[in-house]
Amino acid sequence: MHKQLTIGLFGFGVVGEGLYKVLQQTPSLKATIKKICIKHADKKRNAPASLFTTDKKELLGDPQINVIVEVIDDSVAAFEIVSTALQNHKDVVSASKKMIAENLEALLQLQQKTEQSLLYESAACASIPVIRNLEEYYDNDLLHSIKAIVNGSTNFILTKIFEEHLDFKQALLLAQQQGFAESDPRLDVEGYDAVNKWTFLLTHAYGIIERPENILFTGIQHIHKADAVVAKSKNQQIKLVAEAKKLENGNVAAFVLPQFVKQDDHLAFVKNEYNGVVIESGFADKQFFYGKGAGSFPTASAVLSDISALRYQYKYEYKKLYHHKPHELSNDFFLRVYVSFDDLKHVPRERFEWIEEWHSEAERKYLVGVISFKELKENTWWKENNTSLILTPDPIVEDIATRQLKKKSLELAGIVFS
Repeated sequence: MHKQLTIGLFGFGVVGEGLYKVLQQTPSLKATIKKICIKHADKKRNAPASLFTTDKKELLGDPQINVIVEVIDDSVAAFEIVSTALQNHKDVVSASKKMIAENLEALLQLQQKTEQSLLYESAACASIPVIRNLEEYYDNDLLHSIKAIVNGSTNFILTKIFEEHLDFKQALLLAQQQGFAESDPRLDVEGYDAVNKWTFLLTHAYGIIERPENILFTGIQHIHKADAVVAKSKNQQIKLVAEAKKLENGNVAAFVLPQFVKQDDHLAFVKNEYNGVVIESGFADKQFFYGKGAGSFPTASAVLSDISALRYQYKYEYKKLYHHKPHELSNDFFLRVYVSFDDLKHVPRERFEWIEEWHSEAERKYLVGVISFKELKENTWWKENNTSLILTPDPIVEDIATRQLKKKSLELAGIVFS
């Protein structure tokens, strides 16, 4: 028996209005918006005035409303709305990645206590159903790795910079004009949006619960135009990539960093505002998910999918957390990195395990070497003094014996600099 859904909607911006229009075109869903809570009552909107209110109690306290949909950009207000709705025995659909990432543990406790459903597919990769696939399809013992482009805004900007030769400010302005960038563009550009999404994707992939600030990340703000020249010379692209990989010791390496991507990599095909997810598992090998990761209708479609799932009383089971032994994040591995800089004095080359390439002739210098993950986690030199750090393809190095042998051979060849 399908559940009749009566919706209270918080927010009528790009996503909220998109959802309103999508619901009008899907009458078979039998889901209706009874009330929409907005912040500014005097703003003209493309919906009947009778639908709108500025009083959240009209939605949260209405016994006829059994689903709250929250698509606002204030994470503090969003958590209050979602937690109150769950406590009032209403199911919730949310698109607020920052709110979910910062309050994941509390939200998990609320779901267990109230036995209500909280779905947030649209918070991860908009039109790509990555959460439900991780929940229902991939057993964490068989999930080798997951890497993804999860921020459509930065991908849009990088595409415009490297393929259409716009400068950074032009590309960012275009992203904002087309509705792909957050109201505060730093959330996209500096990697905050991506790491927020990665926080709860790690929960669905590996049962890991961690706060965003404890995951190593940066955005595209430090990428230099000379880095694009190097990428093209190597027949590669630069993408902001979120990656997680199960190591040989059973723990998980995870981070969100710019990365050189080979032309035959699945993620090289992901352009503009699109997102892409590559999942590698024990028996299915690699699977690639691709779709729009930003914009009104793509995000609204994911919200609609969650609303539809509520008709069947669907809940996330958090199988990797509750039904398996959760994995733990590891700091005990190494990364192969490209670092470009203006002055060598700002790069602590003695902290590298070894250096494989050294280019000091041009005005913008760079090296390629292997460095410990802990070094990047504990220090910030790689984000300062106009320094740019980009991971190489397949960046994770964990074989100690091979590492030591490589270092010794390079030292004998005179390539390692002390």
